[in-house]
Amino acid sequence: MERPKAVGLKWMKRASGHVPVWVADEADVKRGYSPKTVNLSFIQDSPEMLVAKCNALQADMLLWRTGYRHDPLAFDGTLRSLFSTYQRDEESAFHKLKPGSLVPYKHYLTKLEEHIGPRRVDSIMGIDVIRWHKIWSDGDRHLAAAATCRAILEAAVRHGILRRFDGCIQLREILKTARSGLPQPKRRETVLTAAEAIAARKAAHAAGRPSSALLYALVYETTLRLWDVAGQWWAIDMDGVSDVLDVQAGLKWFGLRWENVDENLLLKFTPSKTANTSGKSIAYPLSKAPMVLEEMAHWPLDKRTGPMIVSETTGLPYNSRAITDRWAEDREAAGIDPKAWARDLRASGITEGRASGATTDDAAKVAGHSGTRTTSAVYDRATEEAADRFADARLKGREQSGNGSGNGR
Repeated sequence: MERPKAVGLKWMKRASGHVPVWVADEADVKRGYSPKTVNLSFIQDSPEMLVAKCNALQADMLLWRTGYRHDPLAFDGTLRSLFSTYQRDEESAFHKLKPGSLVPYKHYLTKLEEHIGPRRVDSIMGIDVIRWHKIWSDGDRHLAAAATCRAILEAAVRHGILRRFDGCIQLREILKTARSGLPQPKRRETVLTAAEAIAARKAAHAAGRPSSALLYALVYETTLRLWDVAGQWWAIDMDGVSDVLDVQAGLKWFGLRWENVDENLLLKFTPSKTANTSGKSIAYPLSKAPMVLEEMAHWPLDKRTGPMIVSETTGLPYNSRAITDRWAEDREAAGIDPKAWARDLRASGITEGRASGATTDDAAKVAGHSGTRTTSAVYDRATEEAADRFADARLKGREQSGNGSGNGR
């Protein structure tokens, strides 16, 4: 696809390929203009939006050049200024979003600003929300997209309430009432069998990517979230210290490391979803995860350090786009339902455990879901015991069904 062109738009070479970046005029930057650059990779697949965003950034810079100084935290009553404050205010919950959430939030905030930005907060009615839903969902064909738009709008409104912006309290009630009468996206029901997980691993090996095979095995067996196993790249100025950096791209990485596996092959990890909230950790006995053991055999002991999932091409952990693309290749090669996502491997592992007789309580502990309230010491012990029972139930069910482990090669 031909790269779109716009004033100020540059295509920068990164480890994952070329990404679009808007670059301000150097003379204006020297005089104090900010931002110097804006990474636009979150809309690089939408040429029209990319060009429009560059034009808007260019217009802001030219307006600044005339002497105008816009206060990004000023609220003028419109949704556009509400969205701006939500994204720029240092106290906003927007800055606590994980990288995996930031991408869709930025993407849809751009769409929302273009669609309803000029509307005044105090003029919005429930009927407006219903009409917007029809557009956002494309006539109920994409309910998940519409639900995401509403969730982001509600998040911005919550911040407006904290800032006591006029009309936000009323708008929150309107959104809540309208939401109750709108169709909601159905829960995903795609379930991958152990045989399909094995087939995906074989496809990854055939493509020369044992790292992908290890990723699929870990997610399916341990039921960790895909983005915890593969890890996530954060902006380098976000909170947290990491020794895995992509300095050129201004990113740092957090995720599952070989150091999370002890000498008894017990994996212990604090998921990103609980790291800054409950702090709950999960545990899983890899000695009872045959798919993982088969894949680990490809990594000598002296190589088991740092991130567990590393690209054979770049030597760095994958970004989310690369994981999605490689899963699509392996899924097709393995003859798996095109509707199956890589992240369905986690839910499928949980489903296998429940179908094999594991208790709901054990499944919840293994998956890192909220469970009974206990002291941290009791919870840690219960988690390891639950993981043992959960793994045993899965192995027993697999033996009875004849699936076995199946070599990934």
